[in-house]
Amino acid sequence: MPLLTGCDLPQVSAEERLFLNLKLDFLDDYQLPKQDFKGTRVGGLSGMTYDRQRDRFYALSDDRSEFAPARFYTLKLALDQANANTPQIKQVAIETVTTIMGEDSKPYVKGTIDPEGIALSPLDTVFISSEGVTRDGIPPFVREFDLKTGKWKRNLQLPKRYSPDAEGDQQTQGVQDNLGFESLTIASSSYGKTAVEPFRLFAATESALKQDISPMEQTQGAKNRLLHYMLEARRALLISEHLYQLDPPPNGAIAHGLTDLLAIDQGGHFLSLERSFGNKGFGVKLFQLATGGATDISSIDSLKGTLRGTVAIPKKLLLDLSFLDVPLDNLEGMAIGPRLPDGSRSLLLVSDDNFRDEQVTQFLLFRLKGLG
Repeated sequence: MPLLTGCDLPQVSAEERLFLNLKLDFLDDYQLPKQDFKGTRVGGLSGMTYDRQRDRFYALSDDRSEFAPARFYTLKLALDQANANTPQIKQVAIETVTTIMGEDSKPYVKGTIDPEGIALSPLDTVFISSEGVTRDGIPPFVREFDLKTGKWKRNLQLPKRYSPDAEGDQQTQGVQDNLGFESLTIASSSYGKTAVEPFRLFAATESALKQDISPMEQTQGAKNRLLHYMLEARRALLISEHLYQLDPPPNGAIAHGLTDLLAIDQGGHFLSLERSFGNKGFGVKLFQLATGGATDISSIDSLKGTLRGTVAIPKKLLLDLSFLDVPLDNLEGMAIGPRLPDGSRSLLLVSDDNFRDEQVTQFLLFRLKGLG
């Protein structure tokens, strides 16, 4: 048996060791018809999570209880699989709507919540994040709710640095208005089988905290923060905090941020969704993340300036959606969906139509290759 020398061994780059070998194939673009459902106006879908056991999606509306109380919808996706190579979306049907309740067991009062992120837990609950309403002195939150009833179960403790210390121009600390906890995801042990506790939850801001804003953001991108929790039914522990370096905003962008995260395994790999809006319309990019080598920044109060020795979460561009030749709307949510006929995983993106007639609730379907 011949011996292998160092020159004979396959050369593997550091990037190949860090990231999974993922590839996305675009399959379909579907628009949900404008509609009302059980007294609610359907729209503002800004977060989505998939229940593999029930084969259902839960989509969160970011309605601040203006058109109806804060809520999430249960959706059933039907695929047209006549062509196994290119399945398409036949229909997205709304089955139920669930109102979420505050600690007082009542629906949230208008203007007291800005729900943005949703994640299904192994406890038959959903965690929901709110950006808060900074201009009115309302702080952000991450809370757990019963999946069936929408009743409040518990709050996750947030570091003090995330709470605004004042309103308007007087603010020096905390999430910026409408730029708080947009992203929420859970990494559990089994993705649809009987899960073993504990599990991990990750929440990230859409843009930098007020104290982290840098004049270099236009050329280097905002410094976002990501929180990592370890959870059990009666215990929640904040494990670490990491720097997510947003890409620089495109030229002419008036809005730019991280709109969702998706844990794709338990090894610290994620997908991230960055969305911008400007004079050229919407721009969207999907990245793969690998958090394993990122620095814990929980002891750093401000991320301004140069942070020597601090390693941001490594990320790698997976797809720039501007190359799809599909008009893009305000894509803000994503979820791994059912398996496709070839055995690969589906990935669904959903857009927030902002309850505007000129916008749409758009679902984009992809085949995600390279994930078990």
